[in-house]
Amino acid sequence: MSFSIAHSPVSQFLALVALDIILSAAILRQHPLSRLLVHIAFFASLTTLLIANGIEPYRPGGEDVSMAQGLFAGMAKTVWWIGGAMVLVSVVRMVRTFEKHSREGRLLQDVLVGSIYLGAGLSVVANVFSVPVGTVFATSGVLAVILGLALQSTLNDVFSGIALNLGRPYSVGDWIELADGAKGRVVETNWRSTHLLSGSNDLIVIPNSSLAKATLTNFSTPDESHGITLTLSVAPVRTPAATEDVMRNVLLSSNSILKFPPPSVTIASISNSAIEVELSCRVADRTLAASAKNELYDLAFRHCRAAGLPLAGQDLPLLPQPGPNQHGDQAHTAQTGSASRLLASIPLFAPLTDGERETLSTNMSRQVFPRGAVIAEQSSTLRSLMIVRSGVLLVTRYELGAETELTRLAPGDCFGEGGVLTDVEEVGKITALTFAVVYEISQETLAELMRERPALAEELGVMLSQRLEAEHKLIGAFRSSSNDNHPHSLAQKIRHLFKLQRAG
Repeated sequence: MSFSIAHSPVSQFLALVALDIILSAAILRQHPLSRLLVHIAFFASLTTLLIANGIEPYRPGGEDVSMAQGLFAGMAKTVWWIGGAMVLVSVVRMVRTFEKHSREGRLLQDVLVGSIYLGAGLSVVANVFSVPVGTVFATSGVLAVILGLALQSTLNDVFSGIALNLGRPYSVGDWIELADGAKGRVVETNWRSTHLLSGSNDLIVIPNSSLAKATLTNFSTPDESHGITLTLSVAPVRTPAATEDVMRNVLLSSNSILKFPPPSVTIASISNSAIEVELSCRVADRTLAASAKNELYDLAFRHCRAAGLPLAGQDLPLLPQPGPNQHGDQAHTAQTGSASRLLASIPLFAPLTDGERETLSTNMSRQVFPRGAVIAEQSSTLRSLMIVRSGVLLVTRYELGAETELTRLAPGDCFGEGGVLTDVEEVGKITALTFAVVYEISQETLAELMRERPALAEELGVMLSQRLEAEHKLIGAFRSSSNDNHPHSLAQKIRHLFKLQRAG
């Protein structure tokens, strides 16, 4: 090798190495594409520098040179091979960045990066130190066998992790459940294990080897929606067809389940003691399953009461409608009793005494709406408090050229309380989704009751505040933020509207 170590080649070499470290490791650490370009420029410049000075980094050096020359050549060749490996590693990381798989391809990327650096190390051994690679493998075979036996479990987890990443039966963020009952959301996958976060916020660590052999259910594929099934038992006092209609109203009035695919009702069995009904539907996400089930159970209870359909084994006062053979006082008595029990089941009227609820129920009027009837228009101010006796109502709002569903009302829900108590407009249009029966309490009836009992304004203010707060969470984007929903402020508005004196 005709090469004399001068200050200039060494200085250029050290300057290139320093510049690459500063740019790639310090300045451009968060810019993968820029780091790749810097590594390519460094590798090309280093190749040009070494060849210009008579050093062929891809060939083992066999000439007799001084110790200083040999030391520099060996160091330069080693850096050259490492530089080439860094270019390939940067390419691998860029491919993963473009695919935007933040975690899924992590194990595969690590395997490729490790293989690249292993190849670079063997190349340094062969071309810098002139040691036959075959000899290295032969001498390390016994050590590899020993390490393989010692790390058998770890290697099993590692290769199982690679297989899971290639097969992708799940991804980070998916909800999965194993055959042994362990279930949770995948929060991390690494070389050895997969981490699940359970519904109780506990971390479950499962070795990849165990996960690769297990039968698992992925609740997040092919989409995030999750199916739920409820079984209810009702007393056989109505025909199965009538029971099915009541349960369809239960599903129709739910705000938690998906409307598509359509939910279904199945009569599972019938006997002298009960009719078993299965309700099947889907929710947008598995985390909503519990709240959706609770809502459906509550709606089933309310719709069954409204339809005079007791649950199996239930012995509660229902809310029967006046029958076709009831006339005059008989029908009026049935309606009044039904209305009184309906008021007792509504939290808004919980502060009232039995006598006050009886007074209200006597003056309530019964309104019937066919399917599709518009009960209240958007932005209208209702002068009566309306209570759903039976059926399902839909509340929608037309905004910015589109109609949006806000909520659905079921038996026991009421509307119009904002208008009758505080002169507030309705936030949406209210339409009957099914045949509906609604009881109406006029503003004059409420005014007469509150004049006899002024303290009722405070109690109604508290209850109305709770209702408006729940409504604000649902439709806060549509209601003005200037509305004051504090109980004291609402009570003042009620007193002002009804011209009441403060209770002393």
